[in-house]
Amino acid sequence: MFSKILIANRGEIACRVAATARRLGIATVAVYSDADARAKHVAACDENVHLGSAPAKESYLCGDKIIAAALATGAQAIHPGYGFLSENAEFAQACADAGLVFIGPPASAIRAMGSKSAAKALMETAAVPLVPGYHGERQESDFLRGEADRIGYPVLLKASAGGGGKGMRVVERSEDFVAALASCKREAISSFGDDRVLVEKYLTRPRHIEIQVFADAHGHYVYLFERDCSVQRRHQKVLEEAPAPGLSAERRAAMGEAAVAAARAVGYVGAGTVEFIADYSHGEGGSFYFMEMNTRLQVEHPVTEMITGLDLVEWQLRVAAGQTLPLQQNALRIHGHAIEARIYAENPEKGFLPSIGTLARMRSATAVEFQLGQGHAGQPAQVRIDSGVREGDAISPFYDPMIAKLIVWGADRDAALRNMARALAQYQVVGLATNIGFLQRLVAGSAFSGADLDTGLIERHRDTLFPPASAPAIDTLALATAALLQEELQASPASPTSRCADPWASTSGWRLNMRLLRTLTLENEAGPTTLQIDYAGDGRHWTLHIDGQAHALQIDAAHDNRLQINLDGRNLQADVVREGEWLHVFGQQGQRSLRHVDPMAHAGHSEAEGGRLTAPMPGKIVALLVQKGASVAQGAPLLIMEAMKMEHTIAAPAAGTVEDLLYAVGDQVAEGAQLLEFKAA
Repeated sequence: MFSKILIANRGEIACRVAATARRLGIATVAVYSDADARAKHVAACDENVHLGSAPAKESYLCGDKIIAAALATGAQAIHPGYGFLSENAEFAQACADAGLVFIGPPASAIRAMGSKSAAKALMETAAVPLVPGYHGERQESDFLRGEADRIGYPVLLKASAGGGGKGMRVVERSEDFVAALASCKREAISSFGDDRVLVEKYLTRPRHIEIQVFADAHGHYVYLFERDCSVQRRHQKVLEEAPAPGLSAERRAAMGEAAVAAARAVGYVGAGTVEFIADYSHGEGGSFYFMEMNTRLQVEHPVTEMITGLDLVEWQLRVAAGQTLPLQQNALRIHGHAIEARIYAENPEKGFLPSIGTLARMRSATAVEFQLGQGHAGQPAQVRIDSGVREGDAISPFYDPMIAKLIVWGADRDAALRNMARALAQYQVVGLATNIGFLQRLVAGSAFSGADLDTGLIERHRDTLFPPASAPAIDTLALATAALLQEELQASPASPTSRCADPWASTSGWRLNMRLLRTLTLENEAGPTTLQIDYAGDGRHWTLHIDGQAHALQIDAAHDNRLQINLDGRNLQADVVREGEWLHVFGQQGQRSLRHVDPMAHAGHSEAEGGRLTAPMPGKIVALLVQKGASVAQGAPLLIMEAMKMEHTIAAPAAGTVEDLLYAVGDQVAEGAQLLEFKAA
């Protein structure tokens, strides 16, 4: 076994690899960019080496610097994690040439599976079923459009060198093909340096089921069962679970054997995932088709670990060190059910636009550090959290905006669902937008809870997953109001805990021969709610007047951000966290956010200038879709920005005229920058 390894990655996966290495007594070396100098993964390792500036191409994608760091620190092997250089055949070969072990498959296997077109041709030879499509080398626009017309719409355009949901477009009609192809190629060249695409028949309600495979250098192959990754947005996974709901033992064996055949066809060694599209339109007897093979450890590998009790990173290290697989196929068992939710800094209501900022507060359910080894020695922990960030860390525009992976286990799927709902409700993140509320609705929704799964689930249930904003509940208003009142009490030199008895210094609402009636406005996405607070004068009892109804409010206890109140005889408790004007109420139902509209705080402020369309985040202009002076309809695409390797279309907010374009293609823009001048009709 190795005595020291270098982890050529960052964030959650670097921390994950370091944890297993620490358990096995293996020293670790972290690498980091300027943006990650104080990152969690740097602290998790025994040594660290600076690579360069924040952009990945100047740090985490610099294979020569990483190899030099490994040699300088005496590391014997390099673990690439996922993303960055994990599926780069040239890097794997360079490691071998430098006398370092690449903890992954041989370069030849990465090359064979790195091109989706070449991989599908190889799978056809290995008798692995394929989706109908064109996987050849010709890339002329007219030719590809002709192939799409032949296959029949809808079709899926997919970057040949792609992964992670990038460089993919669904095309519904022939007339939309050319524009979709151009967009797909732009994203592919930006993300992978290769703009080749393939065209496939797009199945309208497929399930995305992948098989975890493992192989050693001694010719042994196993599959560690399946994961259902059907719940996706922008072709990126949101929820993953194992085993796949409703999958029969016969289908599991057939898919597992096909996955092993795919791995054998390329002489695979190490951990890999063979991804299939399963067509359930004809019931359990439907077909499944090879989609691609990811020649690395997957983001969602923890659900496989939770149902098998095995540490897949440990298996990677042992296989890379020349050992045989710890277990053979007949010794592998499924125990219980696991679900993983990817918690991201993003705004689902704005097209899942990434959110950038500082994690001013990050609290979660109590998680147990995973105890994995040679199978289950008992019931595993019900909650596991894999994260590469801490409270106070920043989510930057340079890397994937993942905050954490929340993984739960249950004796069956229903138990796992209950554990996931409970754990999501206990998450608290303040400082940026997250997808936690969206995940709560998704997990509780009838489609996911009922295992009615396919890759279009989110779009099919958009109405329930993205409900219109509604006025805040009375309980939420009362808790937010109580937090403001508690702030007043703490700020008062004549508070009940103070020795000062001067009533004129009190902020508790005391009045001579009268009671204070104060108007308060709290606002959420549905608009403002105005209420009145009737101060009783003792600093602990108030009456709230909301929509013509009177509610008795009492603060029973307050410690840090935790509030216990009595509202109309009912006991309520929640954490209420202040962030500027915003009050974030974290209760049993998760997070509810209200803005305290204080007129005095905005005295003299004017309304924002109209006619401005601004950048939602830092990025680069990659396409201008209109010219100066153009008249456009509401919703018409105006320009395309690229941020975090994803394209974002800026659309017209109303019918009107584009009076000026303020940036050219290739220009970098800051968050909030005005992009163009627009005049509504």
